[in-house]
Amino acid sequence: MKHSFRLFVFALAVVSFASCSRQVTRVSPDQQIDLSGRWNDTDSKLAAEALIDQVLNQGWISDYQKEFNKKPVVTVGLIMNKSSEHIDADTYIKDIEKAILNDGRVRLVQAGAKREELRQERADQQDFASKETIKKWGRELGADFILQGDITSIIDSYKKEKVRYYQLNLELTNLETNELVWIGDKKIKKYVNR
Repeated sequence: MKHSFRLFVFALAVVSFASCSRQVTRVSPDQQIDLSGRWNDTDSKLAAEALIDQVLNQGWISDYQKEFNKKPVVTVGLIMNKSSEHIDADTYIKDIEKAILNDGRVRLVQAGAKREELRQERADQQDFASKETIKKWGRELGADFILQGDITSIIDSYKKEKVRYYQLNLELTNLETNELVWIGDKKIKKYVNR
């Protein structure tokens, strides 16, 4: 009887452990999955698509090309997260940068930490590279415009219901004149019922 009881307890433990195991399934990156109701990859994709469409289909590009007879140069500045969540702006900013580059009407230069890394590499070359391959100082392409923005959120809840509202704002500013040449936004609203 003791042996049967021990066998029963062991079998129960195995079944209990097996039911708690985690299962991971690969899914398409295009598949929309929303588990928590918080900001996720689908929201990032929707934001990037909307903002790409807005920034590339406004008149600022053609206006600049008519006036200066060259492609405008853009750098991406700070995207401030003013939301109540951790939101990595890089996930949609990289999509916007890629679309700008692929469009071909705008030139894009590095900003922030990446630009500093490039400058450090150039400084290292002054001491360690051959004279024939040293990259010279003072040849960086200056940006004509800077893209900046913020992400804000509002959360409203009552009992088991919650509404999450996100607004992404981007602005393109002429670096020489401080003139705003484009403003775009994307709004996302989610209803969560638990």
